[in-house]
Amino acid sequence: MKFSGELIVKAPRERVYKAVRDARFFASCVDGVQDLQETAPDTYAALFATKVAYMNFKFKVTVQVVRAEEPNEIEAKVEGTPLGIVGRLTATSLTRLAAMGEETKISYDVDAALTGKLGSLGQPVLRSKAKEMEKQFAARLAAAFAAPT
Repeated sequence: MKFSGELIVKAPRERVYKAVRDARFFASCVDGVQDLQETAPDTYAALFATKVAYMNFKFKVTVQVVRAEEPNEIEAKVEGTPLGIVGRLTATSLTRLAAMGEETKISYDVDAALTGKLGSLGQPVLRSKAKEMEKQFAARLAAAFAAPT
């Protein structure tokens, strides 16, 4: 499944880049991320809990920043295994930042694959969940940059 979108935050590109490269800040904008640990430079492990349709899922995930070009792009690879069921999550994401005066346009593309019970839910259900998560992320990110520095 492929997802893409964009949002605009009221902050200069360099500030936005530094914030999204900060794993703790980024994780604070994603609902359900717990126990974030840096396991190697640019590699992180966490527990991710979410509800999709009527089922609750917890994943052990690893996120690796595979490329970072300050202040323009960040590419990451995500791998995860759900706890208690058979399956796997793999995803790659590319985030691009464009300066727009004192604002920054964040564009992203995510290519995700899910196997096992979660994968069997079907793309419409998973796309709906992804859109919900995107809205929450955008709201938290916007609120973080709207707060006084």
